[in-house]
Amino acid sequence: MTDAPAENLYRILPLEGGLTIYSAAEHMELLMQVLAPDTEVELDLCAVDELDCAGLQLLILAKQEAARMTCDLRLTNHSPAVIEAFELSGLGTFFGDPILIKPASE
Repeated sequence: MTDAPAENLYRILPLEGGLTIYSAAEHMELLMQVLAPDTEVELDLCAVDELDCAGLQLLILAKQEAARMTCDLRLTNHSPAVIEAFELSGLGTFFGDPILIKPASE
């Protein structure tokens, strides 16, 4: 990473595998590195296959930290595991990102 100003940067960060208590510290470090003032960051969640309470807390922290530093953080391409966790926790509206529900396979 450079010390150059982060003006008008757009970053896409794909997350893969489990976003759980076992990987929360590693993911938190990664998320805090990509968040910067006046940037746009998209978290691509299509490959997240497991999301527990620690993962939800991490996403909440990232969203709050991004708002604090005027970073536009969006969650996109929600996997079925992410959608299920959002529905069970009632946190879908907290994040404010559109969730596209894909039709079930036949």
